[in-house]
Amino acid sequence: MDFQSRTTTRPTAAATVSFPSPGGRLPVADTVDEIYVAGRWVRGAGELIESVDPATGEVFATLHGAVPGDVDNAVDAGRRAVAASGWATMLPHERAAVLYRIGNAVEAHAERIAALQTIDTGKTLAETRALAHSAAGTFRYTAAALETAEEVVTPPRGPFVTVSTYEPMGVVGAITPWNSPIASDAQKIAPALAAGNAVVSKPPVWTPWVTLLLARLAEDAGLPAGLLSVLPGPGRTVGDRLARHPGIGKISFTGGTRTGRTLAHVAAEKLMPITLELGGKSPTVVFEDADLEQALAGVLFGIFSSSGQSCIAGSRVFVHRSIHDEFVARLVDGARALRVGPGTDPATQVAPMVGHEHRDAVAAMVDDAVRTGAQVLCGGSVPDDPALADGAYYLPTVLAGVDNSATICQEEVFGPVAVVLPFDDESDLVAQANDTVYGLACGIWTADYRRAWRTAKAIQAGTVWVNTYKQFSISTPFSGLKDSGIGTEKGRDGIRSYMNQKSIYLDMSGAPLPWAGR
Repeated sequence: MDFQSRTTTRPTAAATVSFPSPGGRLPVADTVDEIYVAGRWVRGAGELIESVDPATGEVFATLHGAVPGDVDNAVDAGRRAVAASGWATMLPHERAAVLYRIGNAVEAHAERIAALQTIDTGKTLAETRALAHSAAGTFRYTAAALETAEEVVTPPRGPFVTVSTYEPMGVVGAITPWNSPIASDAQKIAPALAAGNAVVSKPPVWTPWVTLLLARLAEDAGLPAGLLSVLPGPGRTVGDRLARHPGIGKISFTGGTRTGRTLAHVAAEKLMPITLELGGKSPTVVFEDADLEQALAGVLFGIFSSSGQSCIAGSRVFVHRSIHDEFVARLVDGARALRVGPGTDPATQVAPMVGHEHRDAVAAMVDDAVRTGAQVLCGGSVPDDPALADGAYYLPTVLAGVDNSATICQEEVFGPVAVVLPFDDESDLVAQANDTVYGLACGIWTADYRRAWRTAKAIQAGTVWVNTYKQFSISTPFSGLKDSGIGTEKGRDGIRSYMNQKSIYLDMSGAPLPWAGR
């Protein structure tokens, strides 16, 4: 069940990059051929993973991945570590102190993390810096939420005191995506540890390095050995064993809907809780009274930042018919003006995609849309700049001329591709926006906040932004509807989702139970 594995025939180059991390160290100094199993750094016995710089197509590091036996060792060690370290029974502020130290370590090494993530994923340094600082904030927020979490004394219904308490699950599994590894790592690992669990993390084979670096920082911050393992490897072997292992109490997965559905079946067989953050085909709505400059900037950012490789990308752009032609013309001009280049260039707005295989899959979807009637208003091809020829680049693309039932409007592209669609009124808009199997996010651009509220309530999405887009807060829950997922991440409930709830009744009367006939 691996949507992440890949092979490459790209040439291998010397492992050098032009942007040093703190202390003059190059990011590739962090790419040691070791995985983190049960608190030990060991050379993996699994498949050889080749890490490719998406900007050049060159292999910059290799790693031997994990095997299913590593999952067994990690789960066994996690169980022992939870008991031996007293992690599960520590007072909340004691666990929080470790999480604070991890967050501070991530913050201190943000440049190092950003540089490594840029060479691994192709993202711009501006974005990877923001993701590193966000991850640090996630650990610190989770620590604060843990310190202030309360158990509930429920209203009395008899001569007893009732208390609702929460306890760790034991060992949990975290399967993270390649598009935002450090942020996704923190979003799963921090609350799972806060809840008193051990964590076995399976990062994607496309982008394993930042998760391994996070494990080193957690180790240095004093996390007891065995509470965290990081096992890069194919989903079909390592991920499958992790999900099916009887010692895993929960899986949290972010990735494709097809893989998520497979994991949900496994969880159902085990009667195991699961959190799934899956795909999206999010609508962005521009009403006729919107501030067009603000809306234009938001729509461009919503679909073309991260090169469109985001589950929340605003890939369906609905524009009121009265302003459709004007807005689309400006959108096309704006897309053409975006600067395409390597993530290491501060001027870059649209960086390479994560790899050539993925870039080619996006291009194939656009080509298929064109064959079935879509009109390419801009983009629709790789750049013709010779300096970008070896990278996994694809131009920002705007398509038109299809209705919402077209495949390009219904299937997640996961690339810099927007489809513009006209609408006539609110009811037409809501019907089209909801006509999808997904329900992850939505953007609304209007000056009328009453209409914004009505539309936000009517559209089926876990997150709705009004006059902004892709803004997040770790304190605010995140979830998806329909095929976009199950369960909630972030916020205080993000910690509770990794715990079992228990009710305790304390008798206050001292009287025997009133058996019939006595």
